[in-house]
Amino acid sequence: MYGEMVLFSGNANPDVAKKICQRLGQPLAEAMVGRFSDGEVRVEIQANVRGRDVFLVQSTCAPANDSLMELLIMAEACRRSSAGRVTAVLPYFGYARQDRKVEPRAPITAKLVASLIQTAGIDRVLTMDLHAGQIQGFFDVPVDNLYAQPILFQYLKEQLLTENPRETVIVSPDAGGVERARSYASRLGAGLAIIDKRRSGPNEAAVMHIVGDVKDKVAIVVDDMVDTAGTLSKGGVAVKNAGARMVYALTTHPVLSGPAVSRIQESVYERLVVTDTVPLSEAGRACEKIEVLTVASLFAEAIRAIHFNDSISRLFLPIGW
Repeated sequence: MYGEMVLFSGNANPDVAKKICQRLGQPLAEAMVGRFSDGEVRVEIQANVRGRDVFLVQSTCAPANDSLMELLIMAEACRRSSAGRVTAVLPYFGYARQDRKVEPRAPITAKLVASLIQTAGIDRVLTMDLHAGQIQGFFDVPVDNLYAQPILFQYLKEQLLTENPRETVIVSPDAGGVERARSYASRLGAGLAIIDKRRSGPNEAAVMHIVGDVKDKVAIVVDDMVDTAGTLSKGGVAVKNAGARMVYALTTHPVLSGPAVSRIQESVYERLVVTDTVPLSEAGRACEKIEVLTVASLFAEAIRAIHFNDSISRLFLPIGW
């Protein structure tokens, strides 16, 4: 058993770290995470961590390289300060889309990042909705991959599901997301559809057609992340053109880079529901179509379970599944 729990936050997503601490009834420990004049990351751990169970809350989101370096240097600082155990809490794991060789001489950057995290002295990783489940195998330390699905499912059930579930259809944005969409559809008793598309390049996709019946139904597109929103907005148009009455989207990670927010605002979607694994920009917060749910309760319970060596499997599904 390690010493008492200590939580730190980098600059990537301090709001979700504070929410996690509030749910744990635990103060956020003090640390200075800043920059030298030339841009190098400077870290000073200002709390006693000797023998303690340390949790570093840091999404490796934009600016991705800065966020990653903050995490690595914080881990190094805790390790050299004789922390008992260091757990990286990554609500969003950046570089996850580069999980395989898509062409000759391409890197597998997700594996590189996993190696860097371990080398920095991380003993355990807690994350959410990895872009590809096999990324867990890139680590040689325990990895707990939580799912935002319980929170999104509860919202869907309470806010978006029609009185007759058969009037609702869950839509997968591509073939790779069918398993996720099917799990929603089967538990809701709703229909299932798939957007058939062909990707012409990074962040670019040409939607072809809809596989499944969406005519006169409430269509809900579910995905793990939305980046530039090009694929999402085109998919919404395809679903609407196929006869859907209303179109919504549920995604875990609101990366929302480049023109994403304006595309969402101008899209056919009634609402885009996301979580706070990635903080929204000022434009994102101002967008009336974007609604944010917090995942702090899931992470707080997972951190508590890890600290006391309890099982976290109960967190993977909402009550009654």
